[in-house]
Amino acid sequence: MTVQVYTPRTKKPVLYSDFRKDLAKSPVSNDIAVLKDEDSVKESIKNLILTDPGERLMQPFIGGGIRALLFENITPAVIKIIEDRVRTTVEIYEPRAELIDVTVSSNIDDNQVGVTVRFYVQSQQQPIILNVILERIR
Repeated sequence: MTVQVYTPRTKKPVLYSDFRKDLAKSPVSNDIAVLKDEDSVKESIKNLILTDPGERLMQPFIGGGIRALLFENITPAVIKIIEDRVRTTVEIYEPRAELIDVTVSSNIDDNQVGVTVRFYVQSQQQPIILNVILERIR
């Protein structure tokens, strides 16, 4: 097994990059800041989870449709439905992520549902964990 050593002259190759959704400027280059590799995939998964079907123009089927379930009584059946929808959404619409596990927990007192997604990215050998808190706003 060989170990890659990255120095200032040899940089780690970037496989994936996306713009930040707030289009913030980079302080170094004064250009639009980008998310790279695992941060890019994490942001994409979070956006997919929070998107409702029909919300994106020209892509009516993309999204998890979880927001409507937040107004249901939180029962084990609803938690299982949320888990299945997150799993299906990530598997279908995010090919860069190899899904390991999806865990859903509820905090009834604060009207929140926590979703934890564990996955691999092709450029990483360690699993990446993404935590998303879903809460009712109305």
